[in-house]
Amino acid sequence: MIKISEKIPIMINGLPGNVARTMAAAGIADERFLVMPYSLTGQDIPETTAMVGENEFLLCKPDTRDKKIKAIFAQYPFFIAVDYTHPSAVNGNAKFYSRNNIPFVMGTTGGNREELEKTVQDASSPAVIAPNMAKQIVGLQAMMAYAAQTFPGLFTGYSLEVKESHQQGKADTSGTAKAMVGYFNELGTDFKKEEIQQIRDPKIQENQWGIPREHLSGHGWHTYTLKAADGSSLFEFKHNINGRDIYVSGTFDAVVYLREKVSLKGNKRRLFTMIDVMNQS
Repeated sequence: MIKISEKIPIMINGLPGNVARTMAAAGIADERFLVMPYSLTGQDIPETTAMVGENEFLLCKPDTRDKKIKAIFAQYPFFIAVDYTHPSAVNGNAKFYSRNNIPFVMGTTGGNREELEKTVQDASSPAVIAPNMAKQIVGLQAMMAYAAQTFPGLFTGYSLEVKESHQQGKADTSGTAKAMVGYFNELGTDFKKEEIQQIRDPKIQENQWGIPREHLSGHGWHTYTLKAADGSSLFEFKHNINGRDIYVSGTFDAVVYLREKVSLKGNKRRLFTMIDVMNQS
């Protein structure tokens, strides 16, 4: 069992992807963590290693990771995984972590979320799962959840339009947008998650949305527009994020939170959210 005073070994999974690269660089610079030189990656990734600054990472693919994890455990008997891989890998990775009793932070969106939660609940090790790791956005979602519970039906009769823009390589619809739709529906709208408008064209993003060119490769802009049926009133909610740095703090808070849960005797709960993390921070 790791001691509270020790650095926390973390395995940043998803290299050579951009978000995982951001997390790895931040983790290396953070005195709280020992970033392990390994990273789970996709079967289709041609590289066998990835560099983050002067640090080399060995990439572990799905067809070899079950063998490699034995050698990794020999070096690091305890560690926490940070997952920023791909939506198609979410459920398989979660099963891998749970099968090997690896606590993990799932920052990757997509996959079958009900199956993901069941995997964690049936496991012996805990996990933090959230559609967004940015603490400010998590706070906004908490406010929306409070409004939905306190004022159900407040926007009955209003139409809802949801637009989200992310970098061209994002494969799935924003998990944050999906969560927000749930809150708006509790507030009275009638909106299907399939109606969320995904913007992935860089030309539209730059010319119509005004997203800075330097952030076309990494951003998350969301707009939620509510209109009264007679056109007499309009409400609009926005949260626009440029770059990926905002996700680092929340992710690492979740890592520290999990380490404390693992160290706490008698803790039987397995599934945690960023709301849990922020309530304790």
